[in-house]
Amino acid sequence: MIKKQYLYPVILAAIAFTVSFAGLNAAQVASVTIFASLIVGTLLFWRFRLAFALVGIAAMLGLGLLDTKTMIEFAGFDMILFLVGMMIVVGFLEEKKFFEHLLAKIMRGVGNNPVKLVIVLMLMSALFAALVDEVTSILFMTATVLHLTGKLRISAIPLVMMTVFATNIGSSATVVGNPVGVLIAMRAELTFMEFLRWATPIAIAGLGVAIPLCLLYFRKYIRSMGEALVGQKGDIVLVEESSDQVSVKKQSFRIPWVIFIGTIAALVAHSPLEEALGLGKNVLLPGVAFAAAGIVLFLNHSNAREMVERRVDWWTLAFFIFLFASVGTMKMLGVTTVLAEGLVDLSGGDETNLFFIFVPITSILSALMDNVLAVATFIPVVHEFGAMGIDNYPFWWGMLFSGTFFGNLTLIGSTANIVAIGMLERRKRGHITLKEWIKPGAVISVPTMALAAILVFLQMPMMP
Repeated sequence: MIKKQYLYPVILAAIAFTVSFAGLNAAQVASVTIFASLIVGTLLFWRFRLAFALVGIAAMLGLGLLDTKTMIEFAGFDMILFLVGMMIVVGFLEEKKFFEHLLAKIMRGVGNNPVKLVIVLMLMSALFAALVDEVTSILFMTATVLHLTGKLRISAIPLVMMTVFATNIGSSATVVGNPVGVLIAMRAELTFMEFLRWATPIAIAGLGVAIPLCLLYFRKYIRSMGEALVGQKGDIVLVEESSDQVSVKKQSFRIPWVIFIGTIAALVAHSPLEEALGLGKNVLLPGVAFAAAGIVLFLNHSNAREMVERRVDWWTLAFFIFLFASVGTMKMLGVTTVLAEGLVDLSGGDETNLFFIFVPITSILSALMDNVLAVATFIPVVHEFGAMGIDNYPFWWGMLFSGTFFGNLTLIGSTANIVAIGMLERRKRGHITLKEWIKPGAVISVPTMALAAILVFLQMPMMP
């Protein structure tokens, strides 16, 4: 097998050679090659992704392929600051054991029916992802699955995969569910209510397909789970009850509930509030996150600084900033225009053909290069569609589901996949290879993505 350090320059040389024959000028070829070096370096050497992003931006600036104005314009600070606020809120809820409390209350009524147990776990994964974010959801759900399967002495891998599939699908339902959704909402100026109208029903439909497919595909595993449950004496406690958690049960969850419900309600109502106050579109979307974060910092004043330092994933956010900024070179030098024109020519100028060409391309790239990377790359292309007089509104939703639903195809398709696999391996509960993942991943991602694309297409006449 070719080592990564040798494969890296070979891939870059192939990309540079290919794009040089695509009608691009020298500056455009250089910008695409440097951007590809960032993406390929991130995929092959994940631990060094921030280093690749920094070096890539430096090269673009040094060669005149990107200026500071464009870099700042594309850096996505609106999305980054929104995520900072939400991470602080979620961190507060985590420290108050709110999610363990909520999960334990719901799981008590499940009983020892394996089918019912799988369905509830998948529904909870999707719901948590929609209400907070996919990473928070998968952290709690994977911990729950590892505890459950450890008690039953069965493999955790199939159940982890099922909860990941549900998490990715559920994360498409709201603005806050996935960085992909936040990015699209900010760039397309989509509101929380628009997500509830156009994304949530399709997410529910996708979950309605994914759950039966999982029950069918993993039926032997679920049967073995049922046998293990029958042999278990008494009910299984699905959430660990350490001594500190037992003491937490005595505490009031009133304030965490108010923060949780209040934040979600304010996010839902941000668009009508903006209209009532005469504010610009999506001004209050980050404003709500900031207000909620400020409140929890007041409430947690004794260790507010420590919470901000620990609970906000500054490493990932810094990577996002430089990744998004690097896309600016594609826009600044007209590469996205060339790509958009090429896709329009390929479609023959027909918007339906263009939609069904665009969605598979973004889906495959999301599975192969991480959904955030793929969506960040294609957002300027969708803007170019709009500049060319094409109604690009459906394309935002097509790209949302390409990133979230088709992120289930591979190990690296979504952050939730990577987090879950990491937890599995750190706990020494098994290792999942690409070969093991891709078959069930295809069983779930292909039909759910096809359903999402068809549902978006059928609703095009009703879209604004």
